Amino acid sequence: MPSDRPRLLYVTDPAYPARGRRYGDEDLALSARLREDFTVALCHPLDAADLMAAFDAVLIRNSGPVTHYQAAFDAFRDRALAGGVRVQPPLTGRGDMAGKGYLAELSAAGYPVIPTAARREDLAALPAADEYAVKPLRGADSHGLAFLTPDRLGEVRFGDVLVQPRIRFRYEVSFYFVDRVFQYALYAPRPEERWRLEPYDAGPEDLRFARRFVEWNPADHGVQRVDACRTADGELLLVELEDLNPYLSLDLVDEDTRERFVVALKNSLHRLAATGPAEPTGAVGRGGPAA
Repeated sequence: MPSDRPRLLYVTDPAYPARGRRYGDEDLALSARLREDFTVALCHPLDAADLMAAFDAVLIRNSGPVTHYQAAFDAFRDRALAGGVRVQPPLTGRGDMAGKGYLAELSAAGYPVIPTAARREDLAALPAADEYAVKPLRGADSHGLAFLTPDRLGEVRFGDVLVQPRIRFRYEVSFYFVDRVFQYALYAPRPEERWRLEPYDAGPEDLRFARRFVEWNPADHGVQRVDACRTADGELLLVELEDLNPYLSLDLVDEDTRERFVVALKNSLHRLAATGPAEPTGAVGRGGPAA
């Protein structure tokens, strides 16, 4: 029978072997809650481009780092933008969705980011460190990450990598937003265990820090996760702005917080599905990987 419920294409790869995370468990639970309001179909990211036209909206969730299927993601993005497909998150984000080049841009602009160089001539501006991290511009899940001593920085081939001093931090913390509205925060009190997260009581200064990056990003709807580290001096520095498919760790928050998040996401998707087809942009820009 015909249904007035919006049709939602839920893009996920539950089989991706994410370290410390269970993609399938989170997406099965979240899609079950969305099914209360939407007619939901789950699909692999490699199938999304061929299926999306039959749905009122597309939600990208735990679809894995697109660096593993970059050509297919680029084709999906181009077709979705050209066809005015309603996608959450919007495919024009400036965070990890577009690669990690924004870290060097924000660093040069004086934002509280781990100091980052994308060109050899910028290395001199980095603070002295015992080791430097060399990260691929399209890296994710630590793929391609290397650590070099200062005397080996001359080996770096710029163009598709970034260089940062290796920061010795007290802990990492993540702030989760829906449509730029803060939902909850989690942190990893033990730096060596990134995904053993615990609830974090975010104070006003913490939220001012996180909102600065969410507002910088033109993605005005959808989920964003601001990842930061707390330095030995107590300063928060941005690690990454995940605006494509951030893992949510919903199993680690209390029931009220989880319910509030689900309601916010449902409302966001209802607004997206009710807007009518998005204006085709004709844009063919390239997205980057997410983690």
